[in-house]
Amino acid sequence: MKKISIKLYVVSLAVTALLFGSGGYLYGTIHELQKETVAQKNDDLAQVHQLYDEIKGSYYRDVDSKTLVNGALKGMTEALGDPYTTFLDEDGSNQLNQSLSDSFEGIGATLQIKNDYPEIAQAPIKDTPAAKGGLRAQDIILKVDDMTTKDKKLAEVVNKIRGKKGTEVVLQIKRGSETFAVTLKRDKIPLHTVTQRISKEDKQIGILQITSFGENTAKELKDAITSLRKQGAKSFILDVRQNPGGLLDQVEQMASMFLKDGQTIVEFKDNHSTVSKAVAGEKFDQGFKVNEPTVVLVDGGSASASEIFAAALKESAHVPIIGTTTFGKGTVQTVSPIDAKSSLKLTVSKWLTPKGNWIHEKGLEPTIKADFPDYAYLAPLPRDKNLKQGQTSEDVKRLNRFLSALGYGTKGDTFDEKTTTALKDFQSKHKLSISPSLNKETVDAIEKQLTTQITTHDEAYHKGIDELQKEMASQK
Repeated sequence: MKKISIKLYVVSLAVTALLFGSGGYLYGTIHELQKETVAQKNDDLAQVHQLYDEIKGSYYRDVDSKTLVNGALKGMTEALGDPYTTFLDEDGSNQLNQSLSDSFEGIGATLQIKNDYPEIAQAPIKDTPAAKGGLRAQDIILKVDDMTTKDKKLAEVVNKIRGKKGTEVVLQIKRGSETFAVTLKRDKIPLHTVTQRISKEDKQIGILQITSFGENTAKELKDAITSLRKQGAKSFILDVRQNPGGLLDQVEQMASMFLKDGQTIVEFKDNHSTVSKAVAGEKFDQGFKVNEPTVVLVDGGSASASEIFAAALKESAHVPIIGTTTFGKGTVQTVSPIDAKSSLKLTVSKWLTPKGNWIHEKGLEPTIKADFPDYAYLAPLPRDKNLKQGQTSEDVKRLNRFLSALGYGTKGDTFDEKTTTALKDFQSKHKLSISPSLNKETVDAIEKQLTTQITTHDEAYHKGIDELQKEMASQK
């Protein structure tokens, strides 16, 4: 397992605790922080020392010194009001160390504490238990199995969620005004960050799904492109939807492959307003270039390094970006050791697009807008409730919306005769036990069918195919 021994850089949406492997960190240095004199430091911290001594000497109970020091360090980072800056105590640093290990068993989500509850900080990595279970960024976890999470330490919540591959954990989720339970089967989180295939619609188009920017993602991308070329690919779709980011050196190497030498990949602006930039060249891509027609797919879960990548290709290489507005994280963090057991994650600079735009809290706008149907964003159907005719609720409203999406024409928030008829017809067609009420078996079948339908009607993907076919046709 890796240990934090030198300064690291974060170009990821990850905030504190990771429940999956391969975190987003970069070894290196952007700038040297100015050093203050010891005398100045002592003067600035005089009140801190005074308060420490007063508590140690006069508080009615014994107080552990490390607890006070950690509290002071945590208080200083919280005073900044920056959700991406945080003091990592021993537990937090252990979580970070584990995220950098060779493999990990969990659910594939990242948590932060917000308003006394653990919240999913970013879109779960594709094909992990959290993603398959329909979890999303900003979902609040109210309970883990039988443990309520309010006011619990993040490490305690994370340890409760983690477990051996194949075991299950039940999470009580609050999303907006809705509350529902989801059962997830823990799994080994995939270490490979790039998957490839030839498009079924056009054998000359290679599809590359990039789930995060890990330590070997640039090499994986290069190998995947080389393989697809051998299979006949003459153009590429790069899918970074639901990609929360990762290593800065990897995104620089990857973007450089698609840019001409000398073109800007990304700019950085520190607290002294000093602007530096990374430009495409052999330093990053070792001469490996992709000149074939390319498009990039993005969505609201594309964050940080994904946004750097998409912005570089959009503004420097004029590659079409297709999808919805990205997340909007435009800052860079360092992770450096405080002592042998704790560390500090600190925002040290902004990153800017090649045209000098700061997309923080705004996101990158796509060249071509395309989205999934609205029902793709609804909460899952309940598995712990027996919905039946005569009931009126938000759960029933979602059921009717899902059945309508499957062609049954149901609507409204009442479980009426039309809902019952549609449910029985669906059960019959899918060879399920016929029941006038909604059971777990039927819920699973409905969601499986909807997932297939959503994938089949992936508007961004199909627009990407159209764009590449037009581009290839114009080159003939």
